[in-house]
Amino acid sequence: MKYLKIFSILSVMLAAQSCVSADEDKVPAPPIAGSSVDVPVGGATEPNQVWIDLSDMVKDEKEPRKTINKRTDWSLGFYTGDDFRVIMNGSLAMTVIKIPNATDISKVKESDITNLKEIAQVGTFDPENMKYVDNPNGNFLTQTTGIDPIKENDADNPIYLINLGREIPAVSNIGPGSVSLSGDIIGWKKVQILRATNGYKIRYADVKDGSKIEEYIIAKDPEYNFAFFNLKTGMPAKIHPKKKSWDIGFTTFTNEVFMGPTTSAGSYFYADFVTINTHEGVGAYQVNVTGNLEQAYAAFKLKDVDPGKFVFNDHRAIGDKWRTTTGTSDNPVPFIYSDRFFILKDTNGFYFKVKFRSMKSKAGERGFTSFDFDPL
Repeated sequence: MKYLKIFSILSVMLAAQSCVSADEDKVPAPPIAGSSVDVPVGGATEPNQVWIDLSDMVKDEKEPRKTINKRTDWSLGFYTGDDFRVIMNGSLAMTVIKIPNATDISKVKESDITNLKEIAQVGTFDPENMKYVDNPNGNFLTQTTGIDPIKENDADNPIYLINLGREIPAVSNIGPGSVSLSGDIIGWKKVQILRATNGYKIRYADVKDGSKIEEYIIAKDPEYNFAFFNLKTGMPAKIHPKKKSWDIGFTTFTNEVFMGPTTSAGSYFYADFVTINTHEGVGAYQVNVTGNLEQAYAAFKLKDVDPGKFVFNDHRAIGDKWRTTTGTSDNPVPFIYSDRFFILKDTNGFYFKVKFRSMKSKAGERGFTSFDFDPL
């Protein structure tokens, strides 16, 4: 991402470009203003994940570059850094559970895992089910839930039962303001993940008639934070852009839900969720407004940024805080909060203000998110 933080030095930078050698990156002039962005989430089944780079403007369209994938395109993400960690696709409500006493994946049969299928589920309103999902704050390197760190010794790596989550529903008659996120069950796989040269080896099979074990080598690519793999198709997938090429993502999401301020009800599946690229230093915080939102947003300048408020250790810094699905007869749901906007610091340290405009189409269908952003 390339963007100028201080507009007043623009003329000096442009004058100096003639001195830049042909094989050096030239810094383009920044746009004068930000943009209004329509996010192609895809409607009330919210089939798409969308990753947006706020400061990589598409010249012809005058809007930030977007990377889009179907949320069913992947199952697991394999970390490409020094550690050996694996994440699951929370946009499908996936879960994972260790198969007790299993040492040979080819010998795991249906009778060994029947009771585990009832346990490893999202949305059971049991706080214990948090252990079967990734830590929702996104800090996968230190999480003690989900899939364990992959050990050097093959025998030290457990055999898991993985719930692949739910398909995107094939429905069309969804009421205004509603969503339908969970279609048919995708299925279950027994899986063991090992280390390989510069990467991972994944061994997996169906549980029913699963004596034939499939294997696939997943290489680490240092240009990306994760290498992705689809357990249903047995194929790798390209999902995230390169490391520093996205700031903000739109997706369905497996989060933790609470019955009270400190009373967890375990994992729960969310629509209309926003994540930020904390892996590459993106941070965000909420600005509360007591008066007119448009006026407060327009008046907010770079000097008003409070560095101490940024959240860099939780990719839910925006999360679901921009909208609500509860309300009153006078203020029907769902709707966007009109008393807040957000400040975002991108992967290169530049600042933006972000204001959400909608989460529905003109006809009232969910899954049509839009927002405004402006550089500071």
